[in-house]
Amino acid sequence: MAVRQALGRGLQLGRALLLRFTAKPGPACDWGRVERPGPAACWGRAERRPGPAAAPGAQPRGLGLPDRYRFFRQSVAGLAARLQRQFVLRARGGAGPCGRAVFLALGLGLGLVEEKQAEGRLAASACQEIQAIFTQKNKQLLEPLNSRRWQGFQLEEYVIGRSIGKGCSAAVYEAMVPMVPQDPQRAGHLRLLTTRGPAVAPHGETEASATFPLAIKMMWNISAGSSSEAILNTMSQELVPASRAALAGAYGAVPYRRAKGGPKQLAPHPNIIRVFRAFTSSVPLLPGALVDYPDMLPPRLHPNGLGHGRTLFLVMKNYPCTLRQYLGTAAPSPRLATMMTLQLLEGVDHLVQQGIAHRDLKSDNILVELDAGPGGGCSGNSGAAALTCARPSADGCPWLVITDFGCCLADESIGLQLPFSSCYVDRGGNGCLMAPEVSTAHPGPGAVIDYSKADVWAVGAIAYEIFGLSNPFYSRGPAHLESRSYQEAQLPALPESVPADTRRLVRSLLQRKASKRPSARVAANVLHLQLWGEDILALKNLKLDQMVGWLLQQSAATLLAGRLAKKSCVETKLKMLFLAHLECEALCQAALLLHSWRAAP
Repeated sequence: MAVRQALGRGLQLGRALLLRFTAKPGPACDWGRVERPGPAACWGRAERRPGPAAAPGAQPRGLGLPDRYRFFRQSVAGLAARLQRQFVLRARGGAGPCGRAVFLALGLGLGLVEEKQAEGRLAASACQEIQAIFTQKNKQLLEPLNSRRWQGFQLEEYVIGRSIGKGCSAAVYEAMVPMVPQDPQRAGHLRLLTTRGPAVAPHGETEASATFPLAIKMMWNISAGSSSEAILNTMSQELVPASRAALAGAYGAVPYRRAKGGPKQLAPHPNIIRVFRAFTSSVPLLPGALVDYPDMLPPRLHPNGLGHGRTLFLVMKNYPCTLRQYLGTAAPSPRLATMMTLQLLEGVDHLVQQGIAHRDLKSDNILVELDAGPGGGCSGNSGAAALTCARPSADGCPWLVITDFGCCLADESIGLQLPFSSCYVDRGGNGCLMAPEVSTAHPGPGAVIDYSKADVWAVGAIAYEIFGLSNPFYSRGPAHLESRSYQEAQLPALPESVPADTRRLVRSLLQRKASKRPSARVAANVLHLQLWGEDILALKNLKLDQMVGWLLQQSAATLLAGRLAKKSCVETKLKMLFLAHLECEALCQAALLLHSWRAAP
């Protein structure tokens, strides 16, 4: 249909031009006096050039051509001007019809291309305006530690609760900032384990009425020494998602400036953890430390401890559970699972746009928030994580947040292209979910690992867990796959209840060749269109103006829903993210990908 329309426009333009140049010559346009950029100056209706007055009764300049030819007039500065001049010279010099036809066809073709480009520019401009509106809407709220009296840069300013968990490099505890002024009765229940240490809430109170909206991550310091500057530089990857105020330098914090070529600072995003405060302090004896990680303690706290006396502390929001814990107690529907996968793609796309690769994506490093209103509203009591995670949010879908950036690649000097000169270069964590281009890379002079689509591959593997199946790269036995050697045909099929477009997308994310995988932005747009754009996808001949009309409808509906509801539901927040990261080209790629899948047998 598009080719037929283009041919029809070409015939109309060609007929008008032939009528003009086969007519008797007159003073309508003085070809010998036309200056650059060419004779097209006298073809447009709106364009006027100073010059001698036309003879009485002469035809006004630019009449006799359709309005659509203004697109051809706009390209006079380049090839169109030269084609027009050559066409005019051949028309005046009596050149053969073949030569005139060639230049006429080229000129008409260029006019049609210019028309399509103008339509694309209008669509891109509309997308940019929509993006600007929703970028302001998606700005992060104020940090919870903004207080004149409680700055949050000392460990003594927090009340520490029970242990949330521990990994290979840190232990995480729930925490809170006491109310000011502090309740005397409550203060009597707090005890200090060290001379200058954090207040620790008794075990009974953490189970009863205490609410801990924060979490403190205590890094294990084995090799960084006890210098605050050395600790911050050695553990700089943990500071990538830190806010600007996290290292503002107050109350004992060491000023930390990222050197040129050092780690990047990640801009805020709703699907990525935010570090509110980061500081160094002496290692305290926290609850469960002697049992959970005695070897990581300094010798002053444990005789066989190997740790240094000072380490890094990170203050973040407290989330009820991880994605692995949530999926152990809940079975989301295919639609909710699709929205959960979409959130991971949105987070990964933000990382790629910032030139950062996480390199350790897994369900244990993804946190779940159940009350996903603007600004959080998490239940906060992580001690009953399993029971809390079983309770759905208002619209039934949890909010996912990517955390643990200890293995990330965030070097300003190299971006996402890691030089792989030797086998000692760190390729990241979690070897099971390491993309094929990373796991099969061979070190050598000039070797480079491209991480631009490595995290999106990991999202494809995690999608199996979200849709209720075991991760094929975790399982044991005949069904176990390895990223080094698997073939796409070996990937297990997702349940038939999962939409066909989603099944195809997950398989495309797990393509062995990175060049065949869609980018995180295109993949996210595919799910956005599948979830909320079924009407626009049903059109056989989808045009840019129709797509822009649909985007405007979505924008108006999203703004209205966000204003009427006290707390934005997950769907509204996802739509706002989609509109805030709107790119016309990526959206068209997603639409074409969906049309190709649906057209395939």
